Amino acid sequence: MNQSNAIGADRANYRATHSAGRPIAWQRLISPAIYIGGMVPAAWVFYLAFTDQLGADPLNVLERTLGLWALRYLVIGLAITPLRRITGLNLVRYRRAIGLLAFFNAALHVIVYLWLDQGLDAAAIWNDIVKRPYITVGLLAFTILIPLALTSNTAMIKRLGAATWQKLHRWVYLAAAASALHFIMLVKAWPPEPLIYAGIVAILLAFRVVDWQRKRKARAGVQRQLAA
Repeated sequence: MNQSNAIGADRANYRATHSAGRPIAWQRLISPAIYIGGMVPAAWVFYLAFTDQLGADPLNVLERTLGLWALRYLVIGLAITPLRRITGLNLVRYRRAIGLLAFFNAALHVIVYLWLDQGLDAAAIWNDIVKRPYITVGLLAFTILIPLALTSNTAMIKRLGAATWQKLHRWVYLAAAASALHFIMLVKAWPPEPLIYAGIVAILLAFRVVDWQRKRKARAGVQRQLAA
C-alpha cells in the first residue's frame, strides 16, 4: 500500500498545488502580497539608480542586483518541496508566485543589459556574447524561464495537461543551474557569495535526484508485485 501511494506522489503534489484545499479569505491575500513585496527590491534599486545613489558604476550595480534577486527567487522556489518533505510546512501553493518573481527580475536584468547597457545595438550585443561566455549561459537560463512563465496559469495547465505541464516545468532545474553558473562566471575573482548560491542549488537539485530515484524504485516494486 505504501508503494502504491508513492506511485501517485507526483499527481498528489500537483493537486496540492492547484486544486486541493481552497484557501480561506485571508490566505487569498498572501499571493498578491508576495508579488507586491517580491518586486520591492527591484523597485528600490531602480529608485536608487534614478536618484544616482548606486555609486561609481550604477549600471553594473543595477544589472547585478536584478540578476541576484532572480537567482534568489529561483532558489526559494526550488526549496519549497524539500522544505515540505523535511518540516511538513506546505508552501506549494505559493511556488507559482515565487517562480514568476524570478522571471520578472530576470526579464528586468536582461532588459537593462540589452537596452541601457548595449543600447539595443545588435552588433554590440553579439560581439559581447561571443567575447563573454557567461552572457550566453545567462541568456540560456532566461530563455528557459520564458515558456515556464507563459504557462504559469490555470488555463495553460488545463490545456497542456498535468503530466505535460509538470515535465515542462522541470526545466526550471536547468535554469537554476545555469543561473548559478552565470553568477560564478561573471565574477573576476572567487568571492564566496556565488559559490554559496551554487552550493545551495546543487544541494536542492541533489535532493530532487534522490527523490526521483526513491519514487522510481517504489514504482518498480509495485510493478513487480502486479506482475507476480
